[in-house]
Amino acid sequence: MTDGLRHFLLALQFFTRIPVTGRLAAWVGYSPAMLNAASGHFPGVGWVVGAAGAGVLWLAGWRWGASPLGALLAAVLGTAATVWLTGAFHEDGLADTADGLGGGATRERALAIMKDSRIGSYGAVTLVLVLLLKVALLALLVSHGAARAAAVVLAAHVLSRLAPLLIMRGLPYVSESAQAKSKPLAEAVSGASLFTGILWSFPALVLIWQAQGTIATIVAIVCELLMAVAVLRLLRRRLQGFTGDTLGAAQQLCEVALYLGLAWSVAA
Repeated sequence: MTDGLRHFLLALQFFTRIPVTGRLAAWVGYSPAMLNAASGHFPGVGWVVGAAGAGVLWLAGWRWGASPLGALLAAVLGTAATVWLTGAFHEDGLADTADGLGGGATRERALAIMKDSRIGSYGAVTLVLVLLLKVALLALLVSHGAARAAAVVLAAHVLSRLAPLLIMRGLPYVSESAQAKSKPLAEAVSGASLFTGILWSFPALVLIWQAQGTIATIVAIVCELLMAVAVLRLLRRRLQGFTGDTLGAAQQLCEVALYLGLAWSVAA
């Protein structure tokens, strides 16, 4: 139990802006092995990030959600809250992945492009389109009820963070840099870490089911699984593995896929 809490706090520090400092940081500690074990708590971090986004979205939706413009404003503010809390960590991975896979004809060239801190055309277009799609889908969900939409945001941030664990389990880690900051996290995912991630995710599945019903939940999960499989197959074909950036991309794409499935069901 104590080790689990330490690993969770380490993951929280790694994936968000939330500081773990002073005596708490000394108690948590750090090692590459600990960071690797913390990967199973990635969906647990989603509860914290999702709670921030869901809270802002619900409050804005409660105040302004009766109108289409108000629903859009709630969606933008809720999304902005999660982007700020994570420091755009996953959005940056999405942009780098799009640049690498879009501009690199070979595996080596794609990996080199991903290391470049500058954003290119593929990254900019992909990031804008994904964020626009996310905001539009959330606005649609808010228009059908701010509280239900907030529950969806909370659950989606948990469930979308399970997909990177599945990719980490199914593919080897690849990077041109031996000093890549995500290397200790991503070198290997044990069955125990994957099980931890599933335990974190199961309540989120129940939350979506309670908020949206059985059919909508099934459609949403199928959409997310299809997206996760598509990303895994693309990475296997193009890179023969994954990088830290591609895990961020997987999280973003699976989150949007889940929203898309729910919006399709709600609007039907």
